[in-house]
Amino acid sequence: MEYALVTPLLLMLLAGALNYGLELRTATAVSAAAAAGAAYGSSSVANSTNTTGIQSAAVNSAPEVKSMTVASAQSCQCPGGAAVSCSGSCTGNMLMYVQVTVQATSSAAFSYSGLGFSGIATAQATMRVK
Repeated sequence: MEYALVTPLLLMLLAGALNYGLELRTATAVSAAAAAGAAYGSSSVANSTNTTGIQSAAVNSAPEVKSMTVASAQSCQCPGGAAVSCSGSCTGNMLMYVQVTVQATSSAAFSYSGLGFSGIATAQATMRVK
């Protein structure tokens, strides 16, 4: 009798732990993909605008994650921290940055109608261009 009462609760806890583990794996891979894309973009000024190369570096770093979207942007600052157009000029050396945002969807192993599970993992990485 006790087994019949406890089994559904244990199965629900196991399903929740499995869903959480799958989401955590996806979030970790998305974070690593953002870092890989930013590392590629920050390796040179030419690579900082190479969106195809940044996207390839990010996607190739996490091949097990499907439906990954990658967006990148380049920004520049003067030494004092003021934002400036990358085609503009500064007093001193202009600091150039590349920012990579990666988003992927993680599917739930089990669906709960009462719980809102979005399954969307997003990560952002910013690195200074060398």
